Amino acid sequence: MPKLIKTREADAADVRTVGIPRGLLYYRYHTLWRTFFERLGRTIVVDQPSTRATFAAGDAVSVDECCLASKLYMGHVLALLDGRGLDPAGNPRPVDALFIPSTANFGQLKHFCTKFQALPDLVANSLYERHPRILSFAVDELEAHISLREGLMELGARLGERPRDVKAAIHAALHGQQRAEEMLARAQRDLLDSIERLPRAGRPLTILVAAHPYVAHDPFVGGAVEDALRSAGAEVIYADEYDRERAYKKSFEFSATLPWIVNRELVGAILALHDRVDGIVIMSAFPCGPDSMTDDAVQRCVHGKPILALTVDAQSGTAGVETRIESFVDILRYQQKGGYLHD
Repeated sequence: MPKLIKTREADAADVRTVGIPRGLLYYRYHTLWRTFFERLGRTIVVDQPSTRATFAAGDAVSVDECCLASKLYMGHVLALLDGRGLDPAGNPRPVDALFIPSTANFGQLKHFCTKFQALPDLVANSLYERHPRILSFAVDELEAHISLREGLMELGARLGERPRDVKAAIHAALHGQQRAEEMLARAQRDLLDSIERLPRAGRPLTILVAAHPYVAHDPFVGGAVEDALRSAGAEVIYADEYDRERAYKKSFEFSATLPWIVNRELVGAILALHDRVDGIVIMSAFPCGPDSMTDDAVQRCVHGKPILALTVDAQSGTAGVETRIESFVDILRYQQKGGYLHD
């Protein structure tokens, strides 16, 4: 028998324009979220990509202990509250509510960082003077026994939609998310295959960048790394674009107890792609707790490929990244020519 979820009876039926901050899990689930709301007739508004000004605004309303990525997220929230979000046509649009889900876990050994579970409360309390209207739902399969589908069903009921329409929106959203992930994984496979078909002497250096999507693909955080690698003539492969299910299964060759799902996927992708790349760049936003443990373990236990670990913090930002990338690439090129030998 399906579990019944108590709803707050269409308390958000008047919400027609939904603002989604361009940070954190936006980089993982934006296709799912956008499809769900648009199928239910809502207009999605997203603010501009991150800049130093975004970070400065978020930093001003955050406690020091928050990681750089969380402070960036707060900056995106402020941009939406200030009416600086854009609708799909690119027009400035105020929002009726902010969509900020509470995401704890998808089951055993599929946890997210605790900040994702606390995010609605973090925003509400940090910006209490602005009285932000927050549209949320919970995903917590271990404690509250609420799955993603059940959380979305509750959200649809709060929006005043009929159950059959909500189910159709969920089906479209999950299908769209799966298709988007498959397209990324297929493009990655095709790129690697095309590189390996080249004569060995003509192949570019292939660098695997392993980082949370909101670090790897945020222009303020990871943009400098990608730019520096490409400027050095390297081809960039992202660990988060590898097939997630296969990466998760592969991660158990590394650890039977690692609790965080995204870190598991990144580790699994590193293992799966290890022999197809020339070097690995691990990126983290200071002071990320899961990354501090996982990245250190990877550097200690994954051998046979040079690894560069980069930590971006609030003080230095990406200063010095270009120099470290250039040195790393020089080492890889020297190794390609037989300058270093390793097991």
